[in-house]
Amino acid sequence: MILRWNDPLLWTSVALVALVLLLPLSRPLFAALFPTLSRPLFELDSFADLLAGHVLVVAASSAAAVLLGAGAGIFVTRARGAEFRGLVASIVTVGQAFPPVAVLAVAVPAIGFGFQPAFFALLLYGLLPILDNTIAGLGSVPSAALEAARGMGMGEGAILRKVELPLAAPVIIAGIRTSVIINVGTAAIASTVGARTLGLPIIIGLNGANPAYILQGAIPVALLAIVLDLAFGRLLSRLERWRR
Repeated sequence: MILRWNDPLLWTSVALVALVLLLPLSRPLFAALFPTLSRPLFELDSFADLLAGHVLVVAASSAAAVLLGAGAGIFVTRARGAEFRGLVASIVTVGQAFPPVAVLAVAVPAIGFGFQPAFFALLLYGLLPILDNTIAGLGSVPSAALEAARGMGMGEGAILRKVELPLAAPVIIAGIRTSVIINVGTAAIASTVGARTLGLPIIIGLNGANPAYILQGAIPVALLAIVLDLAFGRLLSRLERWRR
């Protein structure tokens, strides 16, 4: 992926890194913006560490959601798994229907505080877009392409790897894109159960009526979502050009 000097992906990435590095030096700015606050700068943890923790929980949960969601989507579009399609869709939809806060509240007594409940909640919340798009993408593969592959003597496994998945990739990637962007925002809530994410200053700011803390957490989260959305958009445009 080549980045030009005027590329929005490049500049939003630079802006995110610069913001995280410069936030510890921004006390005078936030003191001027919020003169009534005695503590205008969040200093309980490093913003770089919070960003790293945020990216880690989103990446880990999204990777697991891709494996489970895409795997389930492939399974229910095969002849031997078609009868389970309704059941799988119902289970994943129920997981999506639960608010992340409720999932966290249920998970904490079972697996404790920290990374694990956040991972579990984001995994459940990210499955549905991936599953739906995998099923839709595989279902949109032209039957003529499948018949041509069978006519060449390809087995079902080879057809899946060499024909169906490449042709369905843009639709599947679009589902992964939606799932990841949703989880970037949802991961902020994970700090309520002890996960180190950019949601920590937001939650402390909400509890303490400190709008400066809220901004210091929310702006990096928004920039991270924009960077990832632009990166997925770049990947999708390349896949579309490859298909054509």
